[in-house]
Amino acid sequence: MSNDASKPALPAHAHSSPIADSQPRNPLHGITLEAVVNALVHGYGWEGLAKRIPVRCFTLDPSVASSLKFLRKTPWAREKVESLYLYMLREKKRVR
Repeated sequence: MSNDASKPALPAHAHSSPIADSQPRNPLHGITLEAVVNALVHGYGWEGLAKRIPVRCFTLDPSVASSLKFLRKTPWAREKVESLYLYMLREKKRVR
């Protein structure tokens, strides 16, 4: 049986995936849809989010769970949410 302690440690870059390395400038890379929705709700509130993207998951009894379910099935709505998130990030940078 081999002893794991005798194996040389891999360099840090050996653990990164080719996909992660291929998107170094993508601001959405590594951010979950749930994190995006939570950030938008924190930034705009459900009412503000519903005004900007008028879909039922934001207007009628909104919740993160129902929004995620809808957005994962609806590419056009997910694109709008991601675009609004990127806009919010740009605005925060601009205001600083």
